[in-house]
Order: sequence, then structure tokens, then C-alpha cells
Amino acid sequence: MKRAYTNGILLDGTEHMVPQTHKILLTKDDTITAIADEGTDLDGYEVIDLHGAYLMPGLINLHVHLAGNGKPSAKPRDNAALVRKILSNPITRAVAYKLVCSYAKQELLGGVTTIRTVGGIADFDTRCRDDAAKGKIAAPRILAANEGISVPGGHMAGSVAVAAKSTAEALTQLSKASTQGVDLIKLMITGGVLDATEKGTPGELKMPPEMVKAVCEQAHRMGYLVAAHTESPEGVKVALENGVDSIEHGAKMDEETINLYKERGAFLCTTISPALPYALFDTAVSGASEKDQYNGKIVFEGVVESAKTALANGIPVGLGNDVGCPYITQYDFWRELCYFHKYCGVSNQFALYTATLRNAQLAGLGGVTGSLEPGKSADFIVTKKNPLEDLTALRQLELVVCRGRVVKKPAPKRNKTVDALLDPYLA
Repeated sequence: MKRAYTNGILLDGTEHMVPQTHKILLTKDDTITAIADEGTDLDGYEVIDLHGAYLMPGLINLHVHLAGNGKPSAKPRDNAALVRKILSNPITRAVAYKLVCSYAKQELLGGVTTIRTVGGIADFDTRCRDDAAKGKIAAPRILAANEGISVPGGHMAGSVAVAAKSTAEALTQLSKASTQGVDLIKLMITGGVLDATEKGTPGELKMPPEMVKAVCEQAHRMGYLVAAHTESPEGVKVALENGVDSIEHGAKMDEETINLYKERGAFLCTTISPALPYALFDTAVSGASEKDQYNGKIVFEGVVESAKTALANGIPVGLGNDVGCPYITQYDFWRELCYFHKYCGVSNQFALYTATLRNAQLAGLGGVTGSLEPGKSADFIVTKKNPLEDLTALRQLELVVCRGRVVKKPAPKRNKTVDALLDPYLA
């Protein structure tokens, strides 16, 4: 199938992108073949007229949990008990897998054409990845970690991460993940906002440094990169000192931490979205306790300051939105770009570049996707308005194309209550 996308304004995804007019994007099957000049002979092509809309690379979300839909709950859930129930028999497993696939489809309908999962149920993420690659389901390209590795009482232990009681158990889980064909390894090194037991202790170190080191060394020997949930300065240092490749979330940095990032060659995956509701919502709305709100502010400020410091010191920064957390739905990754612009002070141009080409490069897919270039995958989205002027243009899409497969007028199922609560924080 050869297609020609005409009458569009191209934003190519590069760091200094500017709108390009009078160009035609040509594709064959799942690949971009050329950026041609207006007037090129289009005989043999299916012509898709964009009517002056903006065409840009599909978004790339580096921090996804496919097992959640982001719907807030009136009371805390026992996630470990829920996962045990899901996995207890073939029927519930099948239903849960279909839900995971439906959540992946919501990512796609929201304009995300590649995701990196960092903690999921059993082997659902790799299965979803493979079914999407075969065209059996509508979903983005997936880099999958399956279950993360945590410790008893650690972050997400028993739900989307396995609780390893010892280094030997952690290495056994690493071997199991390898047999499932994962693309990366995820460690839960610190706690988070909701599992902190006291005010002022979010991101408490949970995983022993020797376990971090052993898993990282073995994972690297096996050819895997290691991502780590870390939400405190101490946790970030332990992660970097012992071989982690990407810090997920982050915390305020000192000079020692800056140097550790550079020595390790690690990158920061900024996630502003998940802490925002706990830090900024009225507790009457969020249902958060005073402790949770206090800790949420610490994490929120730490994530923002970490990103600012990284950018100022040449440390690579990617974007993810920790989708699946309360209030973070599978269709609204675009909000993370808006927050990156608003709270970290980057330009709209830089936010879009980060969520496309930069994220692709950090995920190891820079030669595959992330920009509009001949030879790359046909992964792109179309908006009526210019996101370089207003990133909320990404909220309403005219077209999503992933690996050459076209979705016209994508319409993800929205949670109107969540949208209404989050919209005031876009301005």
C-alpha cells in the first residue's frame, strides 16, 4: 500500500523543528519512503488530503503501566490481592489480558505510537507487544518489561512487581523475564507517595544496594538496560552507583548526583503527571490524607527540580506519564508535554521534540521512529492546530498512523470527571 499525505504542514520531530509547507509525505506499507515537494507525480498512491493540518511524529511514552486505566478510587485498593485474583484462573486471566490490550489501544487513540512498559501483570505486556506487531490488535509499538522486581513491602510488590526476598530471588526473576522475551528490566528501588508510612518519607530506600548491583550486572551481561523507580535523592544515588541505566521519576540533585548521571551515562525519565493530583488537588477532591498530600508535594517538587537540573547540566531527559496511576489515563500523555512546558520552563518545540525523537533515541529506537524521515516507520499523528503554538492541540487528533496502519478521527473513551479536574493545571 502506497500512500501520499498531501496539503499538510510538517513538523519533523527534530530539536529545532519548524513548520514545513508545500511538502508531501510518502509511505509504502509501514515505512516512510520520502518527503517530496508539492507537485510530485502521485500516480499509484492513495492520496490523503490533510487540508492544512499539522503532521508530526507519533508521541512516545516512556513510562507506562498497561494494567491500569487511571480511574481514581474512593479508597485505596489492595493491588496485590487483585492481581492474585486475576491470575487465579484462566477465565479471569483472559479477561484481564483483553483489558490490557484495550488500554494499549487507548494509548494509540491518544496519539502515542510507541510505549515503554515498566511494570505489568505476568507476561501480559510481551504478549500484547507481539499481538500488536502481528496486527492482531490495535496498539502502539511496545517495549515491554513485564513484572518489575521489588522487595517485600516495596513499591508495587505483588501487583506489577515481584517481591524478591533475596538477591538470588531477584536474579531468578530476571531469568524468568528473559525467557518471556522482555525488552528491558525494571527495578523498584524506593517507595512512592502512597506507600510511605510517615510524612516526609516518600521514596524511602527499599532495595538493598547489593541487590541493585547484582541485578544490573547480570542484566547488562544479558543485553538488557535497567530502569529504576526512584523518588528520593538517596535512592537515585544508590541506583546510579550500582548500574541503573534510567532513573524513573527522579528527585532533587546535588553535584555528586549530577556527576553520577554523567559517569554512568544514565538518563532521567521525567514523570510530572502522577504526583500532581496529590500535590496540588484539594484533599476533599483527591481523597488524599494530609500525609499523602505532604509527600506528594515532596515528590512533585523533586521530579520538577530533577528535570530542570538535568536539562541545565546536559543530562538526557525523556518523558513518561506513569499511566495507570490515579487520574492518569491511557489517552492523555499529551498532558505530560504541557506540564513539562509549564513547570520545567521548556519551549513547546522542545517538549514535542522530547516526546518524539528524543524519547525514541533514549529508548534505543532512534533509527526506527521518532521523526519524519525516509526509512523510518510510518508513525505519525495529525492535528488541526499547531502544537508549537499551543500543546493542547494534541488533545484532538485528526489522524493516527502507527506502522503504516491508519486510524481516522481517533476517539478514545474519555473520563470526563478526570479531564475536568486536570484541565485547570494546563494553563
